[in-house]
Amino acid sequence: MTDTLRSNSGINALTVPITLESLPADQVLSGSPSAGVSDLIVGDTEIGIWEHTPGESTDVEADEVFVVLSGRATVEFVETGQVLQLEPGVVGRLAAGTATRWSVTETLRKIYIA
Repeated sequence: MTDTLRSNSGINALTVPITLESLPADQVLSGSPSAGVSDLIVGDTEIGIWEHTPGESTDVEADEVFVVLSGRATVEFVETGQVLQLEPGVVGRLAAGTATRWSVTETLRKIYIA
């Protein structure tokens, strides 16, 4: 991991390049989603930009707070069935160990703090 956000500087989180990779087959529920991350700051607190292309996938979350920058999706919390609608401007919080189902309809990009 390499920091891309240096002290006393700024970047455009909407245009930071992110290398996308196909998700593992056992996480894909439909479509051919890819995902990737760009680490902005790595240390005791990690800050990064994450992107997921259209499709459905599962995940087990880490503790994080995020802000959706672009795209549209829902994230379902498997245990409770609660669904969070994601669109630009939404701030969300995920708890470590939570099983989720991501249904991305427009490539989703979020900045997160974990």
